Amino acid sequence: MLKIEHLTKSYAKSNVNAVDDLSLELRPGEIFGFLGPNGAGKTTTIKILTGILQYDKGSVSICGNDLKTQSVAAKHSIGYVSDSHVIYDKLTGREYVDFMADVYGVDVHTRKERAEKLLDKFELRGAFDSQIRTYSHGMKQKISIIGALIHSPDLWVLDEPMTGLDPQSAFQLKELMRSHCDEGKTVFFSTHVLEVAEKICDRVGIIVKGKLIMVGSLAEIKEAQGDSSLEDIFLSVAGGGNE
Repeated sequence: MLKIEHLTKSYAKSNVNAVDDLSLELRPGEIFGFLGPNGAGKTTTIKILTGILQYDKGSVSICGNDLKTQSVAAKHSIGYVSDSHVIYDKLTGREYVDFMADVYGVDVHTRKERAEKLLDKFELRGAFDSQIRTYSHGMKQKISIIGALIHSPDLWVLDEPMTGLDPQSAFQLKELMRSHCDEGKTVFFSTHVLEVAEKICDRVGIIVKGKLIMVGSLAEIKEAQGDSSLEDIFLSVAGGGNE
């Protein structure tokens, strides 16, 4: 589904790599949680695998398509929800979802059916024909999620997806993530909420200073670290705080 090999990315004004020789393979049907302190390289990695940032070394393959040489095919397999709601806020919710559906070639009947289910799930139907600039933070997050799922992507990528969501919407999102994987697809998401990762992830990875230092199921990681809680393990390997 997703294969990253020896991925390296540096920024011009930094003498350390933002992502440092990172290798990772995600399986169909799994929720993978990407953990790390602020500045560890989570968002940089996500922006690379979604095609927003170029990388210096290594390779990224999505559903068998190389991100550099087969970029359109690779990106067609991705649905992406950013942490900053970079969406067209002068469009209505309906116009935005239709735009996303057009980009990915989703027919009118299919987009309507998918959108209606998601609108009801997130209780957003009443605002669907309002401009996105009138939406609250949480509503913008919801319409971003609907836009990312309208083409039912094989790889759903989310950067801090719970931010701004009320408890009911956060619950619905977690249910969506699991049902997406139950269809044989994959979810890759970053989060600071360790309780969420512990409850819903099949595997997690911890990145610190650009290096992926730990990958495995919660049971595997806990066994390797003396059966500690995920919080204790995270604080131990991440140095107890931000870089």
